[in-house]
Amino acid sequence: MPENKRFLPEGLRPPAEHTLAALREAAGQGEILEAVALRCGMDHTLHFSLGGVAGEMPRQEAVAPWISGASREIAVLSRVGRPTCFTVAALRADAKGAPVALLSRRAAQEIAMDFFLAHLEPGMVLTCRVTRLEPYGAFLDIGCGITAILPIERISVSRISHPADRFREGQKILAAVYAMDREKRRITMTHRELLGTWMENASRFRPGETVRGVVRSLQPYGAFIELAPNLSGLADLQEGLAPGGGVSVYIKGIRPERMKVKLQVIQLLPPPEPGPLPYQVTDGQLDHWVYSPPGCEKVLETVFKAP
Repeated sequence: MPENKRFLPEGLRPPAEHTLAALREAAGQGEILEAVALRCGMDHTLHFSLGGVAGEMPRQEAVAPWISGASREIAVLSRVGRPTCFTVAALRADAKGAPVALLSRRAAQEIAMDFFLAHLEPGMVLTCRVTRLEPYGAFLDIGCGITAILPIERISVSRISHPADRFREGQKILAAVYAMDREKRRITMTHRELLGTWMENASRFRPGETVRGVVRSLQPYGAFIELAPNLSGLADLQEGLAPGGGVSVYIKGIRPERMKVKLQVIQLLPPPEPGPLPYQVTDGQLDHWVYSPPGCEKVLETVFKAP
């Protein structure tokens, strides 16, 4: 299996048929597999059904060793009902002679982490899965349950009050490696660079058009209306505007030299349904990203530096 497919986030791995022969082969090759944990026993052993073969994952094999304390217990219990990656550590027979596969998520995560620490560099674009949303950012599974942080200020250029304004838990997204602390095994991701520059976003709109938007913040001098995740404009305040609300807006003017879009609110609309994110970059590796148009008074950019 190609390396970029071997370490997919949990829940995004292509379905595979589990048979006793396939499990034996996986055990011999150290292949990473995935299945849904059906229950967690009193001793915190996770139980699986692998095509008729029982699978058991002891507590000590369910979580990578760098997770400790209460987080370790929660990490085990939270696998029930969720796709869980693992390697097949061994095959044995139970008291009735039926085959039982001994599984290890810990081993799969150690293999994945070793690969990431050796091969990931700032700017690399990865397929990720959102696992948790907090006021300060989103936690992402970047592969085999390995967690990385995406700070809220790196989600989009258009400011949001909470990551839930942009993502939902379980969502598949793209993100780029922003920084790595190999000693502490910490990986920080960024997302806004994949959503396009100011010009790439503004080119979708024209003065004189009326379009839909989302109210993102209210300030004494006006309301910021998001037209796209990396593009907002300013409209005059009016009664009824609230963060997160939908609106239709008339585009009065677009000024690239100042990265300004002047808007006029036409009417209030229901909150919009979340749609697919408009990625401008979907793979490869970034080294330098400039959001601002050429000659703009303000320069917003990201330089990806190797650790």
